[in-house]
Amino acid sequence: MDRLRAVGRWLFSRENMFALLLTIIILLVIILTADASPQWIYQGF
Repeated sequence: MDRLRAVGRWLFSRENMFALLLTIIILLVIILTADASPQWIYQGF
């Protein structure tokens, strides 16, 4: 049981939480802006 607790403490450390949060935010930004076509590409046509 101590080993499981140690793994949980390592898995949910502050550093890992910040990394996970940053990854989720980046993924959300990519997903939410993917459907918006970039108009500036087509300006010259």
